[in-house]
Amino acid sequence: MTDKRVAAVTGVTGYVGGRLVPELLRAGFAVRGIARNPGRLRDRPWRGDIEVAEADLTDATATRAALEGVDVVYYLVHSLSADDTFAARDRRVALTFAQAAREAGVKRIVYLGGMHPDAEPGELSLHLESRREIGDILLASGVPTAALQAAVILGSGSASFEMMRYITERLPAMVAPKWVDTRIQPIAVRDVLHYLVGAADIPSDVSRTFDIGGPEVLTYRQMMHRYAKVAGLPRRTIVPVPVLTPRLSSHWVGLVTPVPTSIAKPLVGSLIHEVVAHESDIKTYVPDPPEGLVGFDRAVTLALAKIEGDAVETRWSDAWRVDPGQGQASDPDWAGGSELEDVRTLDVDATPAEVFDVLQAIGGESGWYSWPLAWRVRGIMDRLVGGPGLRRGRRSPKKLALDDVVDVWRVEDVVPGTMLRLRAEMRLPGYAWLEFRLEPHGDGTRITQHAEFRPRGLAGQLYWYSLVPFHPLVFSQMIAGIGEAAEAAKRAAAESGRAVEDVAGSV
Repeated sequence: MTDKRVAAVTGVTGYVGGRLVPELLRAGFAVRGIARNPGRLRDRPWRGDIEVAEADLTDATATRAALEGVDVVYYLVHSLSADDTFAARDRRVALTFAQAAREAGVKRIVYLGGMHPDAEPGELSLHLESRREIGDILLASGVPTAALQAAVILGSGSASFEMMRYITERLPAMVAPKWVDTRIQPIAVRDVLHYLVGAADIPSDVSRTFDIGGPEVLTYRQMMHRYAKVAGLPRRTIVPVPVLTPRLSSHWVGLVTPVPTSIAKPLVGSLIHEVVAHESDIKTYVPDPPEGLVGFDRAVTLALAKIEGDAVETRWSDAWRVDPGQGQASDPDWAGGSELEDVRTLDVDATPAEVFDVLQAIGGESGWYSWPLAWRVRGIMDRLVGGPGLRRGRRSPKKLALDDVVDVWRVEDVVPGTMLRLRAEMRLPGYAWLEFRLEPHGDGTRITQHAEFRPRGLAGQLYWYSLVPFHPLVFSQMIAGIGEAAEAAKRAAAESGRAVEDVAGSV
């Protein structure tokens, strides 16, 4: 038994949840992560330090069981989509959760929602209206609730930060919608985490909303100019015009940034509202950090340092899935129709570890080692129909962990030095996987590359067979390129070792 207070975290596989867990551990809490699929947490560095409860928050019984014995629970579950269905879905989940928390005897709920102006129902964007509604549901739960409301969160990997970063970096001059002059009070992710941890100690007789914001109020135009300066870019030319509606703007953002239109639409729709803190009452219960709140320039500097240092802990794409209900590779053959496949093997003069290093860097800036034009065209097609395309990139350029995103793929399984299995999240008339297996073969490695497709109906069959003529260009080049890269890395390492020996010998 432990005398530590128990903090449960929902949305533990998401952007904020994944960063909150280590902060709670440092603050002395016993942490329980609540996940629908606990296996997705396998490679998190803190996995062995927490308890994990399996629960789908739409299941009242499982949620209540997961909350038994919990002192404070963090509600970090949000949906985003281009259609209007996410609001109803979030409402159902919040109502189920609120009842379960009350029945389980939870002492406090801490919710992270969106800052918004005072407005009548129907006047806010659907995204902000939904966030406000969820806060109201939790405040009415009968459990003391602290509903923290934040505007743009500045941090490596956040959707809002990535959107601003890529717009600024890729467009030295732009015709921008009029929301670029909307006033916003951004906040650094580390200050969000500070307030979330501190909110656990708010007295039990306090149940209300709190606005949380950073020390500066800026327009989006000012943030882009400031970002460019911190990043060492020339000053950007930004010309606002009144003709780009939020809908058009979201398509524009989807084409320019890694954030797909389905996520950009609700985010951009919220930027038409001025989001500036109405009060700072949170400081009564949670004092600012000793060093003070992080300003915009320092927040950008910290975020860029994490990106450049390959130290991004979580990313917006961690929790965003195109089709979260799709089949698993272990499903029986009849679950998704007949199985179509392309299997190729190659023996290379490199160790499994050297080949695996190449596999870990696949996608992103490294590309896919085959017919780059075809990959670019396929990525553009996927973006046009609402998929992620190739612009999601990767969390880390050199390392892969379970559940990481790699362009249009997600890591479904990984065994260092032995196997990498990717599941497609592009828009497809079926389900697709790409797997690489490595085994020692003589003094080198045998690579087995397995592309698998489970079609849905006739459209899926036609899709696969229409691409069969191109498989030699894509799959043969891919496995050959991986092998060549591994052998080149081995030669470079050997030459570097000989150079070191020569230097040592001359000394």
